[in-house]
Amino acid sequence: MQTLPSLHLWMPGLFDFKGGIQTYSGFLLQALQQLNSESHSDSPIDVFLMHDRPRSLSADDHSRFYFSGHVPSRFRAPTFASTALAAGIQQRPDLVISTHLNFTVAAYWLKRLTGIPYWAVAHGFEAWNVQRPALRRALAHADKILAVSSYTRNRLVQEQALAPERVSLLPNTFDAQRFQVAAKPAHLLERYQLTADQPIILTVNRLAAGEAYHPYDRVLAALPQIRQVIPNVHYLIVGQGDDRQRLEQLIVDRQLQHCVTLAGFVSDADLPAYYNLCDVFAMPSKLEGFGIVFLEAMASGKPVLGSNQDGGIDALTQGRLGALVNPDDTAAIAQTLVQILQGHSSNPLLYQPEALRQAAIATFGNEPFKQTLAQLLQTHVNQTTPSPVVNSMQTS
Repeated sequence: MQTLPSLHLWMPGLFDFKGGIQTYSGFLLQALQQLNSESHSDSPIDVFLMHDRPRSLSADDHSRFYFSGHVPSRFRAPTFASTALAAGIQQRPDLVISTHLNFTVAAYWLKRLTGIPYWAVAHGFEAWNVQRPALRRALAHADKILAVSSYTRNRLVQEQALAPERVSLLPNTFDAQRFQVAAKPAHLLERYQLTADQPIILTVNRLAAGEAYHPYDRVLAALPQIRQVIPNVHYLIVGQGDDRQRLEQLIVDRQLQHCVTLAGFVSDADLPAYYNLCDVFAMPSKLEGFGIVFLEAMASGKPVLGSNQDGGIDALTQGRLGALVNPDDTAAIAQTLVQILQGHSSNPLLYQPEALRQAAIATFGNEPFKQTLAQLLQTHVNQTTPSPVVNSMQTS
């Protein structure tokens, strides 16, 4: 990257909450800081955070942070927008990048006032079936939309009638060093009264009652069929949320209490051990824009089962890195999990933990993420930099 444009980043947050968009935002900022350093730019990156509270941060990363999280929630969005707009008008960055589509409404008005171009990141369901007129207009006038998966990209192009060349792919990345191939942790086997040779299925997912589709429901539905072939199989669900009470009752109703464990909240520091504990990671969903958890499981050397109807297609590279099933087909979920657990999958990579880990890193690690971002930014710079005027006297 030879020239990095001066940037304003608009983000929901980085520090106070770690959802998927926040995690992606953190990796995006990290990559931009690295590119800024590599290009020897003296221009700081200005980062506007809606939900984070003010805090002391090192200035070594050449970034300036603007916080709105200390403002009462009902005033937070207008405060964030007015702060970002005022700074944009005053500082005139070369480019605004928003990691949430909702922020593009303000970016559209900033562009109308100043001509400053803006990009937006489209993750998943927040970008699907957008109906709000102001947001549709903002998407239509965005200079670039970065979709985390082909699934989201294709939906945006079709639903919003966008020119395909204006929607580029910048898939999720992950911290590969946090996740390693390792034996099943003894302390977790003891905690959950499991044995080292016991087949364990893992799902890591928020337990959100308001969502229309729950991947753990699909695995639970398949579990009786799996147990007919593998009687001692155990299903571990990591995650917290307001769907837990319904989920607990569902487990009781299906008499699965002895073979299902709800682990609840697990800290980021402890999560790698849970991937090491399982024999297969399963999340057959319809709501994943991509699914960073797929990458984390693969980086731990674990076979992964995902959906063929959402962003999991991209995370598993159309089945090259894992198994894809119809999430509505209970029999297919059961059959595929049995095949993986019994060593009968037709994909040999699922049984080569270190090779699977390296394939995930080579495809979705920080370096390919940074290089893709650099190419997108360089293309933007090339398109927006005026061509030098050639003096006719010099060419005569």
